[in-house]
Amino acid sequence: MIRMCGTLEPVGGRRLPASHDSLARGVSAPVAGTVSALSLVGGVSFGPKEGREVVFGRNRPLVHVCVGENDLRISRHQGTLRCGDGRWWVRNLGAQPIRVAESCLLFRDEDPVALEPGYTPLFIRGSERREHLLEIFVSNAELREPGPRHRHVTSPAMSYDLTDAERLALVVLGQRYLRHEARPQPWTWDATARLLAYLQPDAGWKRRRVEDLVLGVRQRLSGLGVAGLTADEIPQPIGNMLNHNLIQELMLSGTLVPRDLALIDFGGEG
Repeated sequence: MIRMCGTLEPVGGRRLPASHDSLARGVSAPVAGTVSALSLVGGVSFGPKEGREVVFGRNRPLVHVCVGENDLRISRHQGTLRCGDGRWWVRNLGAQPIRVAESCLLFRDEDPVALEPGYTPLFIRGSERREHLLEIFVSNAELREPGPRHRHVTSPAMSYDLTDAERLALVVLGQRYLRHEARPQPWTWDATARLLAYLQPDAGWKRRRVEDLVLGVRQRLSGLGVAGLTADEIPQPIGNMLNHNLIQELMLSGTLVPRDLALIDFGGEG
């Protein structure tokens, strides 16, 4: 059944609203092997069934999960998630490659890639260097507590409160980590301040403000017992290590998640 104003009806599954929390924070499911897929405009969740297929792409009425609806670089049917041999597999049907976290680029008609239990972000490069995010979470009998799990990383104990300004600045500073790029490094102070000033021209963003704001977050988390956030804990040369450790902690705790990249996406999802 096709809903003319929405995506394909998830027969045997359920819809996830656009307001659903990031899958990086975990998904509780009654059946091991349940797959959840979420874009900025919503998603679906399906239990495991041999041959079951979840379609994602630009053509909203004919896909289960709409990705990059207003971006002509994204194919109408960009790819599928298919259940087979007791696992979920991602296949690329579109013109643009799909980046599977930091692990690989998946091109059209290549052999599908198996999805590990836990959290995996998929990134599809669109026009004007935009990257469209599709979050995937495959539940496992061992994954019952909420929390970001990507290839069995340690579950976090807590997330941290950030102001809107802190979150925006940290998303810009740590965007390479949120995009799961290989061997990421924080953006420089100057580059971060320039992009923030572009995003919010009247907010008074300068390098010094960014430095002070990030320092405040590091000190606050250090006071809560997080290690590696002060200069006296790190051997010389320090380089980017303090900000690297901060971004890693914020991601492992689920405080920053790939969906936060929407804060700096100029095009949006339409």
